[in-house]
Amino acid sequence: MTLGPRVIKTGIAVTLALYICSLFHLESAVFAGVAAIFTIQPSIYRTWKQIWDQAQTNTLGAIIALLALYFLGNDPLAIGLVMIIVILVSLKLKMAETISLTLVTVLAIMSAPGNEDLLFALHRFGIILIGMTSALLVNVLIAPPNYRKNYIDKVYKVFQNMSILMRTAISNEMTEKSFHDQMKQLEKDLLKLEEQFKLFDEEREKMAKVNQMDLREIVVFKMMFKSLQQGFLVLESIDDFYFQSKPNEDENVFFDQQLEHLIKLHELILLKYNGKIKMDEEHQLEEELLNQTSAFLEKNISDFKEEEGSKIPLVVISSIVYQYAFQLNRLDRLVEQYVKRTK
Repeated sequence: MTLGPRVIKTGIAVTLALYICSLFHLESAVFAGVAAIFTIQPSIYRTWKQIWDQAQTNTLGAIIALLALYFLGNDPLAIGLVMIIVILVSLKLKMAETISLTLVTVLAIMSAPGNEDLLFALHRFGIILIGMTSALLVNVLIAPPNYRKNYIDKVYKVFQNMSILMRTAISNEMTEKSFHDQMKQLEKDLLKLEEQFKLFDEEREKMAKVNQMDLREIVVFKMMFKSLQQGFLVLESIDDFYFQSKPNEDENVFFDQQLEHLIKLHELILLKYNGKIKMDEEHQLEEELLNQTSAFLEKNISDFKEEEGSKIPLVVISSIVYQYAFQLNRLDRLVEQYVKRTK
């Protein structure tokens, strides 16, 4: 586990919440710290949404807790019963994400004996709000997330890992264990990248007035993810089918060259996005590559008919490789249009 910004911000938010409670001599400051921990989120919008949702469910939880104190008292059985009721109500309202902090609020209100008045409930509820507000302030003011940079950094990280696998998949230079470990890591990284894109797109949509983001760049980022995803499918198909087809030396050489061209093309497109290469540097290679892939796909289908099914795996792989090349072609055009318009 790495010491990322969210980890540091959580510590700062807890510290701020406890300090504010200490400054105003508020008791049970620990509940403010707990609220800050539950509220901090990976984006400003999600933190704000978390506060809004929690404010609603916590208010409801506080009301239920007060009513329970008045009618049932605060013995352990009553507290447990109220917890069950609050969970069911939160689930009914489709606010499952806020259940944890709402239960903390209920416990904070019902935990002290002999305090069944509204003033005590407001005191405890105010402490919870201090924790939530501290989390929002820290997320907004201290190193606010740079969604664009974070996303691009993750794209390059995923691409570098995929590049190594792509360049060694046919040559079979990596040990089987190492290859599969790398594949599992690549799959995890792709899932994280998808979540990062969702954060990026969500922030653009919900916080457009605060964070102005170029819609065209969002489209480019989406295609970047799809291209990496398609590259992963190529690797999966090779791992599952390629060596079962018992390819000859010519086929090994062709597929190895094909993947080398593709991964180089992918790299050139990413460099183009960063403005590090000339605009038309890779077009000739791209056209030649697509023509080669299409021709080889037709050849494999022809061979399959002649050899009674032995070439089915190569047909499958060729189709997926072609889809990867097609995705790169679309990404290249989007990147080129974006770069031209932002010059």
